Order: sequence, then C-alpha cells, then structure tokens
Amino acid sequence: MALPRLLLIDDEPALAAFVAKAADMCGFDPIIADQDQQFRELFQAERPQMVALDLGMPGMDGVELLRFLASEGFKEPVLIISGFDRRILESAFRLGEAIGLQMVGPLEKPARLEQLEEILNRVRPSLVP
Repeated sequence: MALPRLLLIDDEPALAAFVAKAADMCGFDPIIADQDQQFRELFQAERPQMVALDLGMPGMDGVELLRFLASEGFKEPVLIISGFDRRILESAFRLGEAIGLQMVGPLEKPARLEQLEEILNRVRPSLVP
C-alpha cells in the first residue's frame, strides 16, 4: 500500500533528516528539498499529501512558499517548523489559514520528537495517497 508523501524543506541537513525519520516512523514517505526551486519542482512532480517547511532559509521566504502552496490549490496539511520567534510562527500560521491552507503545528526548533510524532500521527489517518 502506498504511504502518504510528506514533502519537507529545510536547509539544515540534520534537522531535515530528523523530520524525515520521524515521518517515516509515523507511516509517511518523506521527500526532502533543501532549496526553493527544488521544493517547487518536487511539489509539482510528486503532489505530496503533506508539507513541512522551515520559514527562515537562505534566499527564500517561507511566506512565499505558503503563497505558492495556496496558488497550487493545496488543501492538505502544512506544518511550519522554524527557529523564529513564536510570534512570527503564529503570524505565518494565521496567514496560511487566511489564504486557505490547512495549517498544523507550528513547531519551534529545536522540535521535540514527541511533538512532531503527535502532529504526524494526528493528521495521517485523514491523508489518502
């Protein structure tokens, strides 16, 4: 049986690997992008059932990616994982909701495995690959 795909973008390889491992353990098929263009190409090629993104990355803006997802008509869960201040996370979360995205989280870095697994396990049953 196919697993729901989780497309993840983060420029920190260790954190990306950590999130991918947690996603794998929770029954997802994780795909990792480490920059904006790669993320957009993978998104269009793979059409994931969930997206996890870091707001702050070199040369790109997480808010721009939220707008990209909305413009693509993405209706699946979007999880923000970021080292930014909680207020910034919450305003990005509210913006995502305002533009029609199904926001989950957000998680502050360093994300704890239990928190990440709780979110993944909560949303997974609603996702059909």
